[in-house]
Amino acid sequence: MNYVVIAYLYLAILLYLLLGGADFGAGIIELFTSRKNRRVTQETLYQAIGPIWEANHMWLIIAIVILFVGFPRIYSTMSVSLHIPLLLLLLGIIARGTAFVFRHYDAVHDRMQTVYATIFVYSSLVTPLFIGILAGSALAGYVDPAAPDFLTAYVWSWLHWFAVAVGVFTVALCGYLASVYTIGEATTEADRLRFIRKTRLLIVVAFAAGALVFGAAAYEGLPLISWIFGNPVGLTAIALATVSLGVLWYVLGGSRTWVPRVLAGFQVTMILLAVGYAHFPDFIRLRGGQHLSLLEQLAPAKTVAALGWALLLGSVFILPALGYLYYSFQHASRPAGEAAVEV
Repeated sequence: MNYVVIAYLYLAILLYLLLGGADFGAGIIELFTSRKNRRVTQETLYQAIGPIWEANHMWLIIAIVILFVGFPRIYSTMSVSLHIPLLLLLLGIIARGTAFVFRHYDAVHDRMQTVYATIFVYSSLVTPLFIGILAGSALAGYVDPAAPDFLTAYVWSWLHWFAVAVGVFTVALCGYLASVYTIGEATTEADRLRFIRKTRLLIVVAFAAGALVFGAAAYEGLPLISWIFGNPVGLTAIALATVSLGVLWYVLGGSRTWVPRVLAGFQVTMILLAVGYAHFPDFIRLRGGQHLSLLEQLAPAKTVAALGWALLLGSVFILPALGYLYYSFQHASRPAGEAAVEV
């Protein structure tokens, strides 16, 4: 049952990045859209994320519950040592959700719509930035539960070049996912071509951000290259992600918009596989070479067993319903006058 719980933890993290990350990317795309195209971009992105955007946070909640119940020491270490980026992350999620709701459902449309839009786009940028900072902090080895002062314990544990670079890379990935997902939601050929151009631009941006991560790792003395390319699984995963990226670039202009979506999701999955495999079962690297392992920091066996059965049984009810939710909104009829687009 230990591995069942661990598998659900990694699956929840992956799905939150693939689905919730694309929602964050919608705000990122809007932030960097020209003023003349901003309105139609908002409508297209709303068509893509509006019906199910809140459901995506379920995966974050599941990951937090798994850590809280199944790995209490890991949860407490993150909650204490990394409480500042965690707080900023949660504030970003709240601000983004609130702004999204008021922007689209406020009964009075006035100048506050501009305020809501500003909060939405900037919180969409800040939130994945801190998701990446948290991930980079877990890998960098600066977390020190026995730190003698405030800055070492609560600031330098996450405020360093590698974590920030991972945060920037996460922002680029979210924008990339959103641009790929929304190609099929465009209602005119001009908009479809515009989203294709955005996707290709964001591929370049993601490559540059990835290079920044490797540069920051080298600067801080982290063997990131050996972590990822030093084992057959990581090497194969990155090779598959690279090949699929070339295929995606080629098929972007095609009519089957589900193909780029699958390829984009596959690429992100391979990146997480390469990083996760290199560190498994470690979840947090601590200062001084110590680590917190998913296999060593488990809760009591009865607790883990109960959590595992709860996850398995919950999946039987939740996953089919969630799948039907996605299906129903993807196949919902569009307003009159909009062209049908294959998704």
